[in-house]
This record gives sequence, structure tokens and C-alpha cells, in this order.
Amino acid sequence: MKYSIIYAVIRPEISERVSLGLIFVDGDKVDVRYSQQKLDAVRGLFPPKEYEFLTQVVSSMPTDSSINSIEAINYLTRYSNNLIALSPLQNIDIAATEQSKDSLFCSYVYEAA
Repeated sequence: MKYSIIYAVIRPEISERVSLGLIFVDGDKVDVRYSQQKLDAVRGLFPPKEYEFLTQVVSSMPTDSSINSIEAINYLTRYSNNLIALSPLQNIDIAATEQSKDSLFCSYVYEAA
């Protein structure tokens, strides 16, 4: 399985960012998850129009058919904008189960109390 972290870039000049979600790739299957709580938490850090754009892009990722391959994700990691960034795809030697995805999501993005 491979994964990429979805970030909201707070201050690009010093690479300050907040993790919002994960993209999981298992063969030709792509699964995108994000945290609505984290999106809500960064609301005060952006002007309203930028926050609206950020929310729109992140919330549409799970259903966006253009994010359906490793090539598309690699493209996004290289050419993201000032608000959203993706980490390079990382290989991890574990099975792509719901439990492993949940564990990675809790580790890198958000663990609900």
C-alpha cells in the first residue's frame, strides 16, 4: 500500500502546514479520507475565500475521478498550489485493510476522542 498526506499550507514561506487527510493507493484502488474537524479547525487561519476554496477541493477529493492513479497523485505532489499540498507517495509494507487505513489516519491526521 502507498499513501500521501493532504496538507493545508498555513504559511508557505516557512512550510507551515496542517494535515487534513490521506490518499491511500492499493494497486489500482484509490481511497481518499479527510477530517472535517481539521477543516473546521483551520477556518480562522485563512481568509474566507481561501478557506472556501480549500474546503471545496479537499471535500471533493474522495469523489474526484481525476485522482484515480499513482500518476495523478504524483502530479499533484509536484504541482500543488499555495493552499493545498500533498506529500510524495510513501510505500508501507502492510495490507490495505480498513484497520490499517484507520490506524494511519489516526497517526497522521486526526484521532477522534
